[in-house]
Amino acid sequence: MTTTASSPAAEPGGMGFSGYQKFVVAVLAFLQFTIVLDFMLLAPLGALVVPALHITPEKFGQVVSAYAFAAGVSGILAAGFADRFDRKKLLLIFYSGFMLGTLFCALAHTYTLLLLARMFTGLFAGVVGAASMAIVTDLFPLSMRGRVMGFIQSAFAASTVLGLPLSLWLSSHWGWNAPFFLIVVVCTAVGAAILGRLRPVNAHLALRPDRNPLHHLLHTLTTRDYLIGFATTALLTMGGFMLMPYSTLFIVNNLGIPMAMLTVVYLITGMVSAVMGPLLGRASDVFGKFRIFAFGCAVTIVMVLIYTRMSNVTLWTLITVSALLQIGIFSRIISSSALMSALPKPSDRGAYMSISSSLQQVSGGLAAMLGGMVVVQSAGDRLLHFDVLGDILVFTTLASFVLMYFVNRKVMGAATAPAPQPVKSDA
Repeated sequence: MTTTASSPAAEPGGMGFSGYQKFVVAVLAFLQFTIVLDFMLLAPLGALVVPALHITPEKFGQVVSAYAFAAGVSGILAAGFADRFDRKKLLLIFYSGFMLGTLFCALAHTYTLLLLARMFTGLFAGVVGAASMAIVTDLFPLSMRGRVMGFIQSAFAASTVLGLPLSLWLSSHWGWNAPFFLIVVVCTAVGAAILGRLRPVNAHLALRPDRNPLHHLLHTLTTRDYLIGFATTALLTMGGFMLMPYSTLFIVNNLGIPMAMLTVVYLITGMVSAVMGPLLGRASDVFGKFRIFAFGCAVTIVMVLIYTRMSNVTLWTLITVSALLQIGIFSRIISSSALMSALPKPSDRGAYMSISSSLQQVSGGLAAMLGGMVVVQSAGDRLLHFDVLGDILVFTTLASFVLMYFVNRKVMGAATAPAPQPVKSDA
């Protein structure tokens, strides 16, 4: 039987990727690069945006949160329809909206316009991420998803190694909003590749009975096995989003690292992540996704406690701690994404991924807002109570570990369960 894009793209026992599989992974990785860079960009630019727009750290947190909350709302609204269309078409429509929103960000020069532009961008970005993850789950078996997620999640590293340094350089020459034009250019190329070469992803249409979108949404929201995955997703997101938007302010004002040296920090830590991402993905396939997740939790807890309590350290101490923290975070992201992708049934994947993406965004937005309420700038611009954010991240990491234990037990139990035997007729 010939394998098409609307059926699994690899055999469960296969170790290598076919040419088309490599294209799918590459194009989704570049897509993820644009989504991640668009969001991550505001964090390192915080030290430029806050004075340029004459806003407080709390208002800056609101700008970050506006994107997240908008993405959360769109994810919920799209969940009922996510499994009713070819995933390629759904991806292209929402990616086009995301690109337009990013252009609006590039043209914004006031706090209000930037806030509205981030909301518009978020409305489309949430569904883009969900659609791409549903495509991965449709086209690759669980035994390969660690490697796939490792490459795709390395978009975080790529945005650090390539995107953030270049964005900071552009910002220093043409203003803080110049990097958004760069994202629009990359989006255009990625969209053209998806339109021209990605095959239809529509096998799920034959598996799902024709349900009312509202019923489909409610069914996905109330399925007990899915609820554990949703809760785990929310916890995994909250801690990191409390820390990330304020890291630049902490590094510059508390650690005494000059703004000009931020490029070096992001470049080196990003290179470490780019190398470790695929390796961690392969390790999760070989040694077990839950084991790699547990390793990531342990590393994250130790390094967060060190990172949030540093003061006036050397550049290389900061880079070392940041790189180790990135390894812990990547271990959790890659292994959890691969493991939780096995929770939904094929007919529910689009809805599940949309709701999960929505929870990520809402949890992240709420965390960013709460973070803005916890940290304050002193008269000398030092960021106070940053260590409290670290303690909250430790708590959410421990709680996510407990929930992931139950996710792993459910997924592994389903994988080893015997197939149902056909009922014999007495005739």
